[in-house]
Amino acid sequence: QLQASGGGLVQAGSSLGLSCVASVRSFRRYTMAWFRQAPGKERDFVAAISWNSGSTYYADSVKGRFTISRSNARNTVYLQMNSLKPEDTAIYYCAAVRDAPQYYSEIFTSSTYDHWGQGTLVTVSS
Repeated sequence: QLQASGGGLVQAGSSLGLSCVASVRSFRRYTMAWFRQAPGKERDFVAAISWNSGSTYYADSVKGRFTISRSNARNTVYLQMNSLKPEDTAIYYCAAVRDAPQYYSEIFTSSTYDHWGQGTLVTVSS
């Protein structure tokens, strides 16, 4: 139900934009997020956005470089990644959960989200 795209191979310092189209009813009711998983590592939170774009959340490692946004008209969430670093190399997954998580900490937890995309690979060369 979630289809991510936009990954690729780029050089350090470059920019890349990811998109995720959600085939869900009432997309505007969903909190959307991006997670990433590097080889041999756990899946980590990257960014999240509330249903009306009123609130955004970022991992410390990407603050100031990545921007999450959404278009409820297009059922799409975006992740604009600037100043990419080799350590950003990972498979990026979009995720969704209907309504807002009850607790603040749940926003950053992968188990909160019950819809997942297939992932798109981002490789940043040094």
